[in-house]
Amino acid sequence: MKKFHTLLLMMFIILLNINSQACTNFLVTKGASVDGSNYITYAADSHIRYGELYFTPAADWTPGSMRAIYDRGTNAIRGYVPQPAHTYQVVGYINENQVALGETTFGGRTELIDPKGLIDYGSLMFMALERSTSAREAIKIMADLVEEYGYGSDGETFSISDANEVWYMEIIGKGYNPIYDKKSNDTVNADKGAVWVAIRIPDGYVSGHANAARITTFPLRDGKKSITDKDWKKLYNQDVEVIYKHDIIDFARRKNYFSGKDADFDFSAAFAPVDFAAARICDLRVWMMFNDVCDDMDQYWDYATGKNLDNPRMPLYVKPNRKISLDDMMYFMRNHFQNTELDKTQGAGAEPFGSPYRWTPLYWEYEGQEYFHERSTVTQQTGFSFIDQTRN
Repeated sequence: MKKFHTLLLMMFIILLNINSQACTNFLVTKGASVDGSNYITYAADSHIRYGELYFTPAADWTPGSMRAIYDRGTNAIRGYVPQPAHTYQVVGYINENQVALGETTFGGRTELIDPKGLIDYGSLMFMALERSTSAREAIKIMADLVEEYGYGSDGETFSISDANEVWYMEIIGKGYNPIYDKKSNDTVNADKGAVWVAIRIPDGYVSGHANAARITTFPLRDGKKSITDKDWKKLYNQDVEVIYKHDIIDFARRKNYFSGKDADFDFSAAFAPVDFAAARICDLRVWMMFNDVCDDMDQYWDYATGKNLDNPRMPLYVKPNRKISLDDMMYFMRNHFQNTELDKTQGAGAEPFGSPYRWTPLYWEYEGQEYFHERSTVTQQTGFSFIDQTRN
């Protein structure tokens, strides 16, 4: 069996403490960019990771070949799954077919983590890249993998792009519901798998996510019709806006996370209700990018800063007031709330030289009072940061 994974260690040595709100992604469609490219960005922050550029060569596999599933956090082997007949070359988080992926963790309801789930979010990303030729196929692969083997991480948001489209996907497990299975003579999880929604960002628009679930309501397809293999084949050739797990609303009802009309179902409200941290620590990073390219974002300032969570939430995507360049993408990833009242180069925390960086932890207590640092896109503990550019 060929060695499936070679790791090239390079880039930065990370020195400082990790926090749970540790990633930022921005998504730009080709109709919104200067040169007709799709862009997704991904910054992952950690004091325990080196900057890593993964490389997986393309390979052909004989029947019976297995792929090890490594835990993203510990690198321990979680188990094995069969290899397909062929896998594609992957460099970092983009493959030879221009399928690219990024992620941020939103967490959500902790009781929905399946401790027996074989596939974690990292394995899900890498296997999707190794096996897909388009963003839509990557979504199907991820959906099929967690359905068959279980999903063992908490809530995740994925950015998925190819040469033509950009998709936004949110997924969370179903928890662990053990039942006795006569066929296997063992205990199995009756709720194995995950619920998820994938939304195509309309061409000419931009989106973003930063550790908070941002999908609220979404168009329902054929009365929650299940996605079959036949349906998937149709979806490859249709102007589809949204794909989702067919039982997502029924599951939310069964868990008492939702009780309204189907048309009012809100993914975030059901599975990752917004709180102060989701707004101020997470969505504010997205607000900063949106504000740089959109003229009417002031209306969401009170929500994004956590001052009024009853204010309308920001839209999932916005139409920019100009075409966005690669330099713009780099600027977005260097954001530290400049030109706002929260500018991190100002105030006591900036010290005499106007530093935008803050030492960890993010939260701390002094004389019985709780405090926090503003959490910007750029930090002093970035493990890696990249911009994927895909174009046809």
